[in-house]
Parts: sequence; C-alpha cells; structure tokens
Amino acid sequence: MEFTLLFLELFLNAMGLGFPLLAFFFLLITLLGQCVGRLEGWSRFDAFYWSFITALTVGYGDYRPSTRKSKLLALATATVGIMFSGVFVAVTVAAATEAFHRYTPGAVAP
Repeated sequence: MEFTLLFLELFLNAMGLGFPLLAFFFLLITLLGQCVGRLEGWSRFDAFYWSFITALTVGYGDYRPSTRKSKLLALATATVGIMFSGVFVAVTVAAATEAFHRYTPGAVAP
C-alpha cells in the first residue's frame, strides 16, 4: 500500500507539471475533430467522439472521414493523439520508476 501511495503522489505531481501540454493536446484534438465534423456534416458530439476515438487509436470505424480535407485532418488528429498518449505513458512510467527506486533503496539504477 505504501508503494501505491508513493506512486500516486509522484504521478499526480508529474501530471500537474504536464497538465498544460496535455490540455493543449486535448484542445487541439477537439478542434481538429470539430473541423472534420463540420466538413462531414456530423453533430458536434459525434465529431468530439470521433476525434478521441481516433486520437486514442481505438478506431471503431462507425464514423470515418470521406473527403480529402477531412482525411488530412484525421491524420493530424491521430498524430496529436499519439503525442497525447505518449506524454501520459511517459509520466506514468517515470512515476513508477521513481516510486520503485524510492521504495527499494538498494535497487540498482538502469
């Protein structure tokens, strides 16, 4: 339990530091999705849904762009989504690594 609490503390601190970058990516994904939705004639909610399904690489396929412009924007959305996910994963791994090294003082650093 002590390790878990240490990890959560480090994770939340790191997420606080990374929040501006994650918020920027979130906003960019949302805006790109709304642009695609407008080009495709989707509702705002459907465009929001599509943008995050695409950005998080789930890709159900229930909504998909059909025009050249919206396909290009879909590529941008997916690219930003990879960066969004990458930051989240990097923060998680860094927090877990630091928690491990603090929790096990005799551990050898890689």
